[in-house]
Amino acid sequence: MADEAKPISPLKNLLAGGFGGMCLVFVGHPLDTVKVRLQTQPPSLPGQPPMYSGTFDCFRKTLVREGITGLYRGMAAPIIGVTPMFAVCFFGFGLGKKLQQKCPEDVLSYPQIFAAGMLSGVFTTGIMTPGERIKCLLQIQASSGETKYTGALDCAKKLYQESGIRGIYKGTVLTLMRDVPASGMYFMTYEWLKNILTPEGKSVSELSVPRILVAGGIAGIFNWAVAIPPDVLKSRFQTAPPGKYPNGFRDVLRELIRNEGVTSLYKGFNAVMIRAFPANAACFLGFEVAMKFLNWATPNL
Repeated sequence: MADEAKPISPLKNLLAGGFGGMCLVFVGHPLDTVKVRLQTQPPSLPGQPPMYSGTFDCFRKTLVREGITGLYRGMAAPIIGVTPMFAVCFFGFGLGKKLQQKCPEDVLSYPQIFAAGMLSGVFTTGIMTPGERIKCLLQIQASSGETKYTGALDCAKKLYQESGIRGIYKGTVLTLMRDVPASGMYFMTYEWLKNILTPEGKSVSELSVPRILVAGGIAGIFNWAVAIPPDVLKSRFQTAPPGKYPNGFRDVLRELIRNEGVTSLYKGFNAVMIRAFPANAACFLGFEVAMKFLNWATPNL
């Protein structure tokens, strides 16, 4: 098993996790925009082609119609949220590990690491849900042809005026259903791969940059393999008009399966998987590099 991390420093986790999160958003947001647009596009009329035939068609049409900025639509909300979100995420993971240790030297099993990862998913939901709600609305706005929101702050303000805090936190249960098991898989896979990729006789802390990139990238793929069905439901629910789904995700699930089949739960799969490796590789590399720098620059922080 991997060497246990140094004692948790909330400030170091804030800085390193925030930097890793910004790396993830910058690298992964264009394909996240494609994913959301594919997940929320309406069913095509009989005899009519769909708005987007697939990942590359959506990417191409967005780039042609809106330019490179179209692929970064709605990025302000996740950028604003990533620093506290990833700080809480990595802190929650560390806390989850610490709670399962009887003494500081205990090495955790992979199921225990999975449980610690699930706790991090619970911690991040409060920050993740509003950011995801705003991001999804801004991402589909351009393709719908109307401009209701001028930006992330305007979107948050109007949601609050229309529905109060519940409007901003619409989709909380689905965010939990997505992030709790997916975060467990994310951290467990990353720790497992770090151990496998560490040469015999070496410490996990000495892992090279290419191996960190591989471990982080594959962990992202495993994360999304678990997360994508509830993510599809969440995107549909969060972008639906008020009152469309009175029974929540059950109504979304029934409508999707009835109208588009079970495979609709994997809409945007290609975009997610293409995005998962580079985005999460960037995230973990950013986190590890920032943490090493902080440990060197401020060892007693």
